[in-house]
Amino acid sequence: MNTLLKPLSVVSFAAMMAVAAPLYAAGEHAHGHDDHGSDGHKSGVKHDDHHDSDDGHEAHNSKKGSMFLVKKEIDGYDVTFHVMKAKPGKEMGGSHDFMIKVEKNGKALTNIVMNTKVKHPNGSSETKKAMLMGDWMMAGYDLGHEGKHQLMILFKTADGEKHKGGVHYSAQ
Repeated sequence: MNTLLKPLSVVSFAAMMAVAAPLYAAGEHAHGHDDHGSDGHKSGVKHDDHHDSDDGHEAHNSKKGSMFLVKKEIDGYDVTFHVMKAKPGKEMGGSHDFMIKVEKNGKALTNIVMNTKVKHPNGSSETKKAMLMGDWMMAGYDLGHEGKHQLMILFKTADGEKHKGGVHYSAQ
């Protein structure tokens, strides 16, 4: 009987993780819109526009560096870059969640494969595969140290085409 319980517990754990991932991605930071026009983000965090962005797009970054949101167009796709401090005990690979949503004609694409890369202020870099969390792709990185981080993505769409882009994030 014990040999039957082990595979069953593994399957149960896997099912629980599959259900928990999208719920974690939704979190307490709604991705609807009320207070910032059409940038797709609603939050109780006060935003400033002092964050730099090399592409001229508006960036939101709280004074504590806890949230960051930038939208830009990459090869005809609307891509939203979102960085927020991971909640204590819910870190998934680092101190911050690097989240990306890719949309075409207002619809989120979830059938993509994405790799992320962060170049840290000290010149070191690391690469991680992004995991699907609801309509968002996510990878965890340690972004708490001061300075400008380069956040880059490479994603492959269902048609086999590869697309790349990025933004800069300054930790405060």
